[in-house]
Amino acid sequence: MKRTAFIFVAVVLMAVAGFGIGFAHGQSGASSSQSSAQPTAPGPDSDVPAYHASAPTGALPETLDPKQFPDARAQKIYALAAKVKPVLYQQPCYCRCDREVGHTSLLDCFGDNHGSICDVCKKEAVYSYQQTKLGKTPAEIRAGIMAGKWKQVDLAKLDAAPAASGAK
Repeated sequence: MKRTAFIFVAVVLMAVAGFGIGFAHGQSGASSSQSSAQPTAPGPDSDVPAYHASAPTGALPETLDPKQFPDARAQKIYALAAKVKPVLYQQPCYCRCDREVGHTSLLDCFGDNHGSICDVCKKEAVYSYQQTKLGKTPAEIRAGIMAGKWKQVDLAKLDAAPAASGAK
């Protein structure tokens, strides 16, 4: 009985470790295909996460296909993110994925699956999309994100909204 329990615990621990390594590897792959502009590096003691201070100079990486996600909310948010990639490229992400997985801006969260599991990323992306539609510049949107205005986004309202048309 003890041997069976020990084997079970060992298998579970190996599975958890493998998932963590695979998740971190999947996260780092998206940030390696960024354009040549360097992110703003606020420094390790800064409260501002990494972001790009200016518009991208090269091609941006694709966001993940919204259809790959089983839930409608993630599908809608990934579709919105695809529409405002240059804006997301210039935004910090306050979930601190810059420190945890090496993301260089909010756009990186939607180049992998991180944006589908993180409410901070989701709210910041929806806020960025909404503010873009209101005519705000990426710098104005960034100031709002830094001020915490993204926290007011109600993700539940997306559940009742019609699906975004297309990913571009």
